[in-house]
Amino acid sequence: MQRREFISALGLGSYSLIAGASGSLAAPPVQPAFPGGEGGKRQVKIGSVSWNFHSLAPGAHPEEAIDIIGSLGFESIELIANSRKDIDEYWTDSTIDRIKKQLERNHLVVNQYPFFQPVVEGLTSRNPEERKVSLDYFEKGCRIAKKLGAPMVNIVAPWARELKSTSTYLPRYFMDDPKPGEKFHIDIAPGYAFDELWHVFVGAIRDCLARAKAHGAKFSIENHTHTMLPVTDSFLRLWDAIHDPMLGFNLDCGWAMNQREYPPVAIHKANKHLLNLHLRDVDARMREYVAIGAGVMDFQAIAEAAKAIGFQGSLSLEQDGSSEDMKATCRRYVSIMKECFA
Repeated sequence: MQRREFISALGLGSYSLIAGASGSLAAPPVQPAFPGGEGGKRQVKIGSVSWNFHSLAPGAHPEEAIDIIGSLGFESIELIANSRKDIDEYWTDSTIDRIKKQLERNHLVVNQYPFFQPVVEGLTSRNPEERKVSLDYFEKGCRIAKKLGAPMVNIVAPWARELKSTSTYLPRYFMDDPKPGEKFHIDIAPGYAFDELWHVFVGAIRDCLARAKAHGAKFSIENHTHTMLPVTDSFLRLWDAIHDPMLGFNLDCGWAMNQREYPPVAIHKANKHLLNLHLRDVDARMREYVAIGAGVMDFQAIAEAAKAIGFQGSLSLEQDGSSEDMKATCRRYVSIMKECFA
């Protein structure tokens, strides 16, 4: 789950890809806001997650990433609580005040504040004390989000604690070329009972939502492979159980493609429940994440689906796995998104 870290910021403005023999990128002048919304402006925001430019390890902080993202023409940013230690020790009032001033200088708004999996991993535990610890940290994150001015908090759906693989982050459990006789395998602990687990999960999400609402925030939950919400239909089942407009869906289009779910269809399915989009590109096997524009993700079709349902959230680039310089990927992404929503 580590992203490469970059240290140099580029000049202000929006960028588009200028293809040359070297595949280099050039920066044309800043272009005006694109039509399509009230006052001639887009109703969506083109955003980036901060962890495109820092790792997700405890102690990895966003200050440098904010300046880089602000310089690349983005309009919104997602900051993240990497760990419980960061919630307790890093996200203090003084840190938040400093970050808010930095965001203002870079003309960035925080579209949502996610909590990384280790912060809330106990939400699917059958042990009520373990769930309570995760809920308490979820609420601490809600307080931070409110101080940052974020309208939403976010988590990736947790997975069953009874499921384990060779990967410490279960959604990233894939196989490369198998050895002779090797099989794709996830350990399932004795006593695994999905109906009981789903009941626990729904209760935990309901409790999370109550805490988010108490701090004036919406709550978006995200699909990842092998979790309690691998696909859009899973979210719709959850929403039917809770039935609250403050609970919404963060569709990660890359993880949807891992499940062979076509993101434009998923957008139509989620419809009014769609609060945020995470975008990245993927190869034709729909497994490896590649640089924006180098894969098979149909960004124009995603844009058309978003327009069709009246989506007004952020389109956040969450790139990983590519060997390309992240700033080059970001420039191309901004250019593609502005073109798609022109």
